[in-house]
Amino acid sequence: MPHQIALPLPFPEFTADQPLMPVRMVNEFEYCPRLAYLEWVQGEWADTADTVQGRGVHKRVDKPGGELPGAAELSHADADQFHARSVTLSSNRLGLIAKLDLVETLDGKVVPVDYKKGKRPHVAKGAYEPERVQLCAQGLILREHGYACDEGVLYFAGSRERVPVEFDDELIERTLSAIHGLRAVANGGRMPPPLIDSPKCPRCSLVGICLPDETNALRGAEAALRPLSVGLTESFPLHVQSNKARVSKSGETLDVEVDDKPKTTIRLGDVSQLVLQGNVYVSTGVLHELMRREVPVVWLSYGGWYLGHTQGLGHKNVELRTAQYRASFDEAACLRLARGWVVAKARNQRVMLRRNWRGDKPPDEAFAQIEAAERNARRAESIETLLGLEGAAAAAYFGAFGSLLKRDPDAGFGFDFAARNRRPPRDPINALLSFAYSLLTRQWTITLATVGFDAYRGYYHQPRYGRPALALDMMEPFRPLVADSAVIMAVNNGEVRPTDFVSVADAVALTEAGRKRFIATIERRLEEEIAHPQFGYRLSYRRLFELQARMLGRYLLGELPDNPNFITR
Repeated sequence: MPHQIALPLPFPEFTADQPLMPVRMVNEFEYCPRLAYLEWVQGEWADTADTVQGRGVHKRVDKPGGELPGAAELSHADADQFHARSVTLSSNRLGLIAKLDLVETLDGKVVPVDYKKGKRPHVAKGAYEPERVQLCAQGLILREHGYACDEGVLYFAGSRERVPVEFDDELIERTLSAIHGLRAVANGGRMPPPLIDSPKCPRCSLVGICLPDETNALRGAEAALRPLSVGLTESFPLHVQSNKARVSKSGETLDVEVDDKPKTTIRLGDVSQLVLQGNVYVSTGVLHELMRREVPVVWLSYGGWYLGHTQGLGHKNVELRTAQYRASFDEAACLRLARGWVVAKARNQRVMLRRNWRGDKPPDEAFAQIEAAERNARRAESIETLLGLEGAAAAAYFGAFGSLLKRDPDAGFGFDFAARNRRPPRDPINALLSFAYSLLTRQWTITLATVGFDAYRGYYHQPRYGRPALALDMMEPFRPLVADSAVIMAVNNGEVRPTDFVSVADAVALTEAGRKRFIATIERRLEEEIAHPQFGYRLSYRRLFELQARMLGRYLLGELPDNPNFITR
């Protein structure tokens, strides 16, 4: 199909709040308008092997070298030859800024050279259009500075080949169209639709953020849904709970010291979160480095209550938070979202009872009560009604929960559970449940902040000082699947024992050794892979949390007709 030209949209160069657009974004827009919008407007970014390799290729050219003479010095043909590396230029008329890898001279004219990591593609014009457009945009900026520039060069490091690119009228027109098109899309404030069954998507660095196949499937498209590319998990949360432990930094490692015991050393690259429980000292160097890496530091009380977290500058996606706040003031939108979470939670509670039941007869009465609450929740007319229905389902569920736990008379001990109680929990099972929900709240709060949400502005759980309301909303369907399931596994597999608890007055809490083993159970559950009931591919619960958060964002931004909740089979 012929290329569609975008209408000119001049850059308002005298408006201070309009930032210059990086030339790299023009390349991304030509490749995929949605990708450019995600990166430029919403501030999304994700590394892949290709992006890391690309940075390696640019290490040499990113070091400034040589000096770019003024345009007047190159006006005669016998000007001296020169090479200038890592030259940053901008144009207020075009509204662009670029870091040119290399600028050379040829017969009194300048030639921008753009480095690419791969091999030269065997296509008609020697390179793909996005790369040609990006190079032409660099040439247009050079012209704005008075230089004569009629062509550029693409250097492919993989094959060590140079491909000349002539800046003819057709390429210039296409480049200007891409510049105006991206500016129009960015100013319009509406994300372009995802590509349908495009071969570009699987290798895109943002495929796990864009979610093109998932979004199209939920919108009714008939294209095949390809498995989500999930990178190998190479970093995990580091939990430090020993009283008066010290965490310091040494080069590329974290050192954890407790009294006079030998220190434990962990590589910084292996840490996805630093979770501190109780009285733990952290050096300023550790905090600065983790903030630079956008690795959150989570603070828990000694009893395991989530207090908050420390992070770097945070996500730049103001557009998502604006949509979140707007919907939070709409009673109908809050009710619609809350219905979905309560229904999903009740359905997952029934599944947990069915999977783990150890009694002689099925809990038909509990099933009936939970199913009735679920049915009524679908047509509830207020948040208050939903709260009552959720409470009724929880009472039936926890009334039967004790029969999910293993009792071994020969072992001489067991865990008894009669009903849910908290603040403080008065028996070991309730202590485990409370601690598990605190850990789940922490995980959801971090996930929402990573995606770009404000975890404190919710829909079902109304905002209250210090309460991550949206994290509590999103975790509702996962309470039985992750937290309750971890408690069942820890008890039935003997990972926690009655001796792992201490009782003070009416409160029961885990010992340090018991917490350590139970944290391992929770983390193992979060890394467990399951088959997604809607999309078909397998992914871990930790990755599923991010997927669900991004799907909520797509719904709030108007891309999806409803928020897809996770209901296990």
